[in-house]
This record gives sequence, structure tokens and C-alpha cells, in this order.
Amino acid sequence: MQFARINDVTIHYQIIGAAGDKPVLVFANSLGTDFRIWRDVIVRLAGDFAIVLYDKRGHGLSDLGQMPYTMEDHATDLAGLLDLLAVKDAVICGLSVGGLIAQSLYQRRPDLVRALILCDTAHKIGTVESWNNRIARVEAEGIESIADGVLELWFTPAFRRPENTAFGGYRNMLIRQPVEGYVATCAALRDTDFTEAAKKIAVPTICIVGDQDGSTPPELVLSTAKLIPNARYEVIKDAGHIPCIEQPEALTAVIRAFTDFALHGEKGP
Repeated sequence: MQFARINDVTIHYQIIGAAGDKPVLVFANSLGTDFRIWRDVIVRLAGDFAIVLYDKRGHGLSDLGQMPYTMEDHATDLAGLLDLLAVKDAVICGLSVGGLIAQSLYQRRPDLVRALILCDTAHKIGTVESWNNRIARVEAEGIESIADGVLELWFTPAFRRPENTAFGGYRNMLIRQPVEGYVATCAALRDTDFTEAAKKIAVPTICIVGDQDGSTPPELVLSTAKLIPNARYEVIKDAGHIPCIEQPEALTAVIRAFTDFALHGEKGP
């Protein structure tokens, strides 16, 4: 395990190296998860890319840090980690809140971003009321009190079948996240609106969504793609909010095609 002290927060991260001429892919994960959600994607990409994964503050093995959080706090943490690792000009792949972190990173440190893969995310997610309601319930009753409803939004009925052992494991991942970090990141999501900022993104960008995503539905992700100049849009079949878990092979194919286009001008999706 690898750890770094960034902005007075201990950040848990992992590097999977590659030859020096290979591009760098950075993965930022969703609310209530840690970087293990990317495993079945990165095993298909290792060797062709140098890969950076990390647990954002308040999640996984990273520290809670000082609260409340803003999206800029999350982005500054990622910028600090990439500076420490001497990474520039990377392809940033962010899922859900990770996609908002990626957008915020581009606003603050465009030198770090060569292209954006915005996966099951948007320029703005949810409403003030919906986030406040979730925060109040989690503070009063814990993450487990909302877990079943959240998991219905995350995964397709086929994945949620009782005999699927993996589904129980991902439920454990959600309910074992620190309540304080989960709530603080909910507040950061509540307070983030990148509608105007999205119109100023000037690097190659693709917006990807599972066709059964209940958290950031296809029409919301498409609306974000329409805001971003020349952004591409791709739907992953038979997937909910976390295609890297349900459809890693399909998501990997989209990532490869897009990075070929973004980095080399080859035909992408």
C-alpha cells in the first residue's frame, strides 16, 4: 500500500507503472466507494498505460481531513498527489463525484489534464433538498439506512440478484465508508454546479453512462456532453451507475478507443 501526505491529509494511492513513453491514466472513484471498483478495468489496461488510483479524502484508507469539504478540496488533493508523482498531461477518468473532481481539477490545474473521461457524472448532480435529506438521514441513522436505495440506483436488477456474491461485497464497501467523509462529500456535491464551467472545457472529453444508471441517468449525462464543446457521448449497455463493476470489458473498450483518438487522433467512439 502507498500513502502520501497531501494538504495535511494522508491519501491512499496506487501506481501501476508502464514504459516511460506510455500515457498516464488517473482514476477518481464515486461516492461511497474506494479505488478497488476499477480493478477489472485496470487489469485490462495495465502495461499500455501508467495508472494512478487513489482514495479521495474521507473514503477508503485516506484520512478524513478537515471538514466541511468542497469539490475544490478534493481537486486540490488530486493535484497535490499528481505533483508529488511528477505527473502532468494525464487522462483523468472520474466516476460520479470523481467526474466532478476531474472537472474541478481541469479548472484549477489545466496543465495536469490532457483529456477527460467523465463517467456516470454530470455538471451538477442532485438538488440541495435531496442532498440535505440524505445528509440528515445518514447523520441520524448511518449509511446502512440508505444502502438498499442507493444500491438500486448503482446496479441493475441482474447484478443485484441474491446469488451474486459480489453484490454483497459492494454493499459492504458502501456501508463501511466513514460516515463523516461520506456526509462531507455529499455536502460538496450539493454545493457544486459546473454548468458554466463545462462550457469552457477545451480538452478532448467523453461522457459515458450506463443505460440503467439511476443516479446520473443517460439524459443527464447527455445534457452535460452537450454543454462541453465537441464532447463525445457513449452509453454502456446493461450497466447501472458503476459500469467498471458491471461491464468492465465494454467500458475498457470505450476508454481505449477514446484515448486513441484524444492522444493520437485515431478514430474513436
